[in-house]
Amino acid sequence: MKLISVTFSLFFLSISFLANAQVKKVLADKIIATVGDKFILKSDVENAIIDYKRQAQGQENMFIPSECQILEKQLILKALVLQAQKDSINVTEDEVEVAMESRIRNFIQQFGSKEVLEEIAGRTVFQLKEDFRILIKEQKLGDEMEAKIVEKIKITPTEVKNYYNKIPLDSLPLYESEVQVIELVMHPKANRDVEEYVIKQMLEYRKQVESGANKFDQLVKIYSEDPSAKDNLGVFNLNRNEKNFDPAFMAGSFRLKEGQISAPIKSKFGYHIIQLISRSGDDAVVKHILRIPPITNDEINETKLFLDSIKKEIVSNRLSFGEAVNKFSDDDGSKFSGGAITARDGSTYVNIDQLDKDMVMLIKNLNPGDISAPQIYLDDRGRKTLRLVYFKERTTPHKENLKEDYNKVAQRALEEKKAKSMQAWFKEHIPNYYVFVDDTFQGCAELTDWTKVANLIVKEKAF
Repeated sequence: MKLISVTFSLFFLSISFLANAQVKKVLADKIIATVGDKFILKSDVENAIIDYKRQAQGQENMFIPSECQILEKQLILKALVLQAQKDSINVTEDEVEVAMESRIRNFIQQFGSKEVLEEIAGRTVFQLKEDFRILIKEQKLGDEMEAKIVEKIKITPTEVKNYYNKIPLDSLPLYESEVQVIELVMHPKANRDVEEYVIKQMLEYRKQVESGANKFDQLVKIYSEDPSAKDNLGVFNLNRNEKNFDPAFMAGSFRLKEGQISAPIKSKFGYHIIQLISRSGDDAVVKHILRIPPITNDEINETKLFLDSIKKEIVSNRLSFGEAVNKFSDDDGSKFSGGAITARDGSTYVNIDQLDKDMVMLIKNLNPGDISAPQIYLDDRGRKTLRLVYFKERTTPHKENLKEDYNKVAQRALEEKKAKSMQAWFKEHIPNYYVFVDDTFQGCAELTDWTKVANLIVKEKAF
């Protein structure tokens, strides 16, 4: 079995085919494979192919898997889900909800708006979430199980070197010029008078709801500056142990009684008023309105002067750039990366096209070793933000080698080692499951280990 990672796209059903998916299942669908009590439908595979082709439109060299490969992926996932359930691995509904919100946001971004998405899908966002709830939960269970299987696998320098030495010289990848860039990010703080004005407005919102003059949902639509409010009307499903939510927001939510509305609460995003809808133990459902106090040129200039003073400290060697990031940066990710822009594999060397357009324009005028003047730009939430940028290094185009590209090689070597471990795990565990594979897929080379077990089960039944 050539193992294909289970961390593939969840949405096998093409959005463009959701409108008539149920009709197809009634008229022409059938079960083509089974692992334990988990079954795979013909439409799952067909619609996955359609979705891959849709995503590949307009893109060159886009890999589109075969039906055999799609079925192999789904068999792998079902087996991992069964093992996860057997090992009592749990995925909470809150985790599923967060994953669904992220997927829906990606689809809305892809199609341009919620309305266009719903028109193409023929279903509301709420209905889409329900359609994919089981798929998402299975994917997360599969991911957790896969992580458990390979969690203790490490790679040594000797193994990395041996892996590299096996690569033919003419197969070593060529790398374009890459850059190493570190940023110190600061969000200008709103004037206190402006903050107090926003607080007074939010107290008025609470008064309107409590007096019955207005409904919370209506105020969310009119006033909330949370980008997700258009889709979820300010509703969040919380778990007290969740680490992704702002601590002040979480603490304020769990202090409330059902139906109660909080006083304005300050988080890293702005000010909130929160209404507790329901609570059960560590789980709660809340609604909120977010207001972001506007930033004026005075606050921007004040932050700019402060960053200028930090730059002077760095240039005079009284402070290193890394120390400045740790001490002053408002970017939460900086605590893990030291302010470095990182590639998908975690490397601090990135291609120029992985930088935002404002940074690309900035470093055009810098040399390696330079620190920029404070730059104003819009962050991913549309907020006016300032940063200092340290252009640390630019590499020259080169063929892969262990001196410059050790981390990349080590990551590939580790992934290969994990893949072999997963292959061994499946060879051992597939015979433990009830497996059925439809005759139309018996010739798939990718499914050899699965069909052997399935055919053995058929023979045993015959006797």
